[in-house]
Amino acid sequence: MTDDDNGIFRQQMKDVEPLKKPAERVRLKQPVVMTPGLESRRRAAEAMIASDVDGLSSEAYIPPVKPRDVLSFKRSGVQHGVFKNLRMGNYLVDSRLDLHRLTVEQARQQVYLFIQDCLKHDIRCALITHGRGENREKPALLKSCTNHWLQQMDEVLAFHSAQPQHGGTGATYVMLRKSAEKRVENLERHHKGIKSRL
Repeated sequence: MTDDDNGIFRQQMKDVEPLKKPAERVRLKQPVVMTPGLESRRRAAEAMIASDVDGLSSEAYIPPVKPRDVLSFKRSGVQHGVFKNLRMGNYLVDSRLDLHRLTVEQARQQVYLFIQDCLKHDIRCALITHGRGENREKPALLKSCTNHWLQQMDEVLAFHSAQPQHGGTGATYVMLRKSAEKRVENLERHHKGIKSRL
C-alpha cells in the first residue's frame, strides 16, 4: 500500500466508529451427511412419533407381503375349529371396512378406529378390504400394512384372507375378542345351564 493509497483509505474511513460490543461470531453448520445409521435412527424416530396415538407402526417398518399371498394369523388359545370356521368364511360378517383409495396414514387411522368401533358394538367378525395392490409402485402396500397392524392389536384374536365371494386375497376376515360385558354374560349363561342340568 502506497502513502497515497493509505491517505485515501483514511479519508474514506474517517466517519467510521468502532462497535461498542464485539460482534457475535456466526458459526456455519456443517452439512449433515446422511449415513445408513443416521437414516435408520431417523426412520425409527418417525415411526415412534407416528405410533404414539394408536400404537400401530408406520409404513417404514412394515414387512412386505406379495399381492396374492394368503394372510393368516392366530393367537395362542384360539381353537383350531374356530380358526377353521373363520378361514372358511363360515361366520357372519357383522361389519366391513374398505381401504381402497386411502393413503397409508389414512388407512392406519381407519383400521384403528374400525377395530375400536367393532369392540364397542360387540362385533366378533369383521371384514377389511385392502385390495391386492398389483401393478403398483409398491405392490400390496395396504395389504402388508393391514397384515402387520392387525397383529399389533391385542383385541384381534385371529385373521385370515377371505373366501373368493368376499374378496379373496384382497380382503381379510378379522375375529375380535369378546367385550368384558359379553364374557360376563356368557359366564352367567353357562353357569345357569349347569344349574338347570343339576
